[in-house]
Amino acid sequence: MFTGIVEELGEVVRTTETGGDSALVAIRGPLVTSDARHGDSIAVNGVCLTVVDVDGGVFTADVMGETLRRTALGALRPGEPVNLERAAALGSRLGGHLVQGHVDGVGEIISREPAAQWETVRFRLPAALSRYVVEKGSITVDGVSLTVADVGEDWFAVGLIPTTLKLTTLGAKGPGDPVNLEVDVLAKYVERLLAGGATGPGGDR
Repeated sequence: MFTGIVEELGEVVRTTETGGDSALVAIRGPLVTSDARHGDSIAVNGVCLTVVDVDGGVFTADVMGETLRRTALGALRPGEPVNLERAAALGSRLGGHLVQGHVDGVGEIISREPAAQWETVRFRLPAALSRYVVEKGSITVDGVSLTVADVGEDWFAVGLIPTTLKLTTLGAKGPGDPVNLEVDVLAKYVERLLAGGATGPGGDR
């Protein structure tokens, strides 16, 4: 579980195909690797990956074919910056919202509108996810917890403050660039409960 508060702007060192449709990715992140061990979870652009090895501030992780197909990780190239966050610890402050690191789909930036102290960025999202996005609700974009400022049938907009623009990949991406999207998991649970798809112990509703 994560919070969507990016701890470090890391860098892709290399990606290696490991046969079939899987890959091994190596990422430099001195902060997130300072206490990382084999088996730990680190979110990379919002995708929860399991640490395989740590060496000199660089960690490696396996990326399955399913992850490559459902996220934008397959497009990463050496030297590219990535948002990094370690898994939340019990008792830590929840600065963003509950983030699983399970990407629901890939969106893309439509436009950017600079303002005096912030920037409004509009994203296109898959139609199947639009029902989970509401004004003033939470959404995770490339691992960054954001508040929805406006929403349409196939798009949503957020306001990015200077800190987010400076310390995450969202400050450098432009129109047409892909982004990983994770909607608020609470919305999905509520939808299933209201649809009567969940049963209690013994089959009782």
